[in-house]
Amino acid sequence: MPRFKMPVFRKMSEKGVARLLFPGGRVDGILCDITGVLRESSTSGDGIPIQGSLEALELLSKSGIQIRFVTNESKGTVRNNYCRPFLLVHDNVLQDFEGLNSDDPTCVVIGDAVDKFSYENLNKAFRLLKEKECDLISLGKGKYYREDGELTLDVGPYTAALEFAADRDAIVCGKPDKTFFQAALNSLGLPAERVIMIGDDIVSDVGGAQKSGIRGVLVRSGKYTQKDENHPVVKPDLIVDNLKALVDLIVQQ
Repeated sequence: MPRFKMPVFRKMSEKGVARLLFPGGRVDGILCDITGVLRESSTSGDGIPIQGSLEALELLSKSGIQIRFVTNESKGTVRNNYCRPFLLVHDNVLQDFEGLNSDDPTCVVIGDAVDKFSYENLNKAFRLLKEKECDLISLGKGKYYREDGELTLDVGPYTAALEFAADRDAIVCGKPDKTFFQAALNSLGLPAERVIMIGDDIVSDVGGAQKSGIRGVLVRSGKYTQKDENHPVVKPDLIVDNLKALVDLIVQQ
């Protein structure tokens, strides 16, 4: 499941500039979501690889197109805000916060906590936000994801509830925040008009990228539903069945 952290951009290929065409202009760089694009989320193991994803990565490596896998890096974000966190996150990411002082919290960090999203824990977070005026840091703001074939609430609804109750806007570390995408562009060293984002989240992946001037490609895997293709606000630049279909289109051109 998407229990990743905040902006980490891993390099895949830097073999010069690929002069390839794509709807809207040439493509020299790709931002690629992980869960829902490279693999399906599962409660067991690291997920199930999506058909064709490994082959697609091999083709990209040979093409010279730069690619960044966009995920999250939580501890760095908290360090940058110089805060002592009250952590409402999944056990899998607690190790990322080792060494940080959490006594007398000055911020609330909320991520994909799954079963830890209890009334008791949410109320503790609310009291810190309302009574101590702590900062609220949300590790992404996705609405839901698909795990083991079922739609599952993501961190976004819980963040929204705390924002509403405490009259406080969250600092969003991850998609769809513009600073997330700008950091990715900086990592690529490319202008927005020469980069595309592929993801399964119509709002956070596609819509977030488009608001930053990046073309957004929706993939029919992961949390995708048929209704996403007719979203009232976000209109993908392209819709593909999987990453392999996108890469084939680009490489063929």
